[in-house]
Amino acid sequence: MASVTSHKSVRLSAKEEEATKTLKQSQGILNATNAKISNELQTLTDEVAKLMMFFRHYHLGQGTNPLVFLSQFSLEKYLSQEEQSTAALTLYTKKKFFQGIHEVVESSNEENFQLLDIQASSICDNQEVLEERRLEMARLQLAYICAQHQLIHLKASNLSMKSSIKWAEENLHSLTSKAVGKDNLDAKISGLNSEILKLEEQITHIKDKSLPAVVKENAQLLNMPVVKGDFDLQIAKQDYYTARQELVLNQLIKQKASFELLQLSYEIELRKHWDIYRQLENLVQELSHSNMMLHQRLEMLADPSVSPKINPRNTIDTRDYSTHRLYQLLEGENKKKELFITHGSLEEVAEKLKQDVSLVQEQLAVSAQEHSFFLSKLNNDVDMLCDALYQGRNQLLLSDQELMEQFHQVESQLNKLNHLLTDILADVKTKRKILASNKLHQMERELYVYFLKDEDYLKDTVENLENQSKIKTIGLED
Repeated sequence: MASVTSHKSVRLSAKEEEATKTLKQSQGILNATNAKISNELQTLTDEVAKLMMFFRHYHLGQGTNPLVFLSQFSLEKYLSQEEQSTAALTLYTKKKFFQGIHEVVESSNEENFQLLDIQASSICDNQEVLEERRLEMARLQLAYICAQHQLIHLKASNLSMKSSIKWAEENLHSLTSKAVGKDNLDAKISGLNSEILKLEEQITHIKDKSLPAVVKENAQLLNMPVVKGDFDLQIAKQDYYTARQELVLNQLIKQKASFELLQLSYEIELRKHWDIYRQLENLVQELSHSNMMLHQRLEMLADPSVSPKINPRNTIDTRDYSTHRLYQLLEGENKKKELFITHGSLEEVAEKLKQDVSLVQEQLAVSAQEHSFFLSKLNNDVDMLCDALYQGRNQLLLSDQELMEQFHQVESQLNKLNHLLTDILADVKTKRKILASNKLHQMERELYVYFLKDEDYLKDTVENLENQSKIKTIGLED
């Protein structure tokens, strides 16, 4: 008993040393894994802290953390500037435009062009200003007509003066060139006086009869320059108002574009925030799921059925699915199912698998040796073939003299055989023709066939023929 006990203690001490060594290795692996997980968790915590810095609300007075999102900036300064710009723009429009200018500009486009009529009641509601405007236009028209009348009279007097001077110069030149008598001079003077009378009569006729009718017909044409000047003034005013309105419109477009750009930036940032929120929600769900799985694993490891005992049993617990699965993988396709799985059977299956692996490795080594031997033999055969083909030369020899002679002999023999076959075929054809024409030869051929192939049938046939001949002779004798 003492020897058995000492033997057991020695064996258990060896197992204890092996278990201690395995435990140290497992602890080292677990410590390395734990350190790696701790480092990853610390890195994740730092990144999450950096990420949360962006989503905290800071006061503008604090300069420790810079503002990175557009929603964190205050819009009071921007809104105050926009209000000041709007107020200045409103004051400018009130100063530069009159009431109802937008209606005039809207009606003045390329398709429906209308001149700016200051006399319209929709624009000028003050009757005194309207009446003053009308009186001014009337005075301008009357002054223009008087000025044109004076201009016409002055032009006529100027032309008459020029024609008189020209006529006097011509007459003086003629008088100096040749002497004219008094009677001729009196006759010319009387002729000229009569022509003057005729012209005066024509002028009075034109003034009294023709000119008033023409003036009445073209009275409106006299006022056209004044009306044209008034319209040009109105067009200039309208262009001025249009330019000012385009300036105001450009400023309003700039304000609207800046506001829409700001709104679009807020929408984009809101959409990004929603995307980050969804990603964080998914991350929280995944972390909660991982935490729950970790708790389940810890509970499973804390189960007394899984934890090692002082006196562990040899059989494997049915709830240890991983060990059962490992046993199934090691066992393979085994039709014999055991009721209980023990650690010893698991070790046996593992040992068997190890033996199978070593056997397969040995077979692979043997097959590799055979493969190398086959390759070396193949290389030697290839070298022999090359020597036979090249025969120490650089040029490939595609034919051998001895082989060529043998080939020629075979070819001559084949030609002789072909001639013999053709002769035999011709003889067979002639014999077939003879047999087809001569029945005696046919019977003779059949007898030869029977003689060579079926002797019994030939004997029976000959006996039958002899019996028939005997019967015929007996009948003839009777």
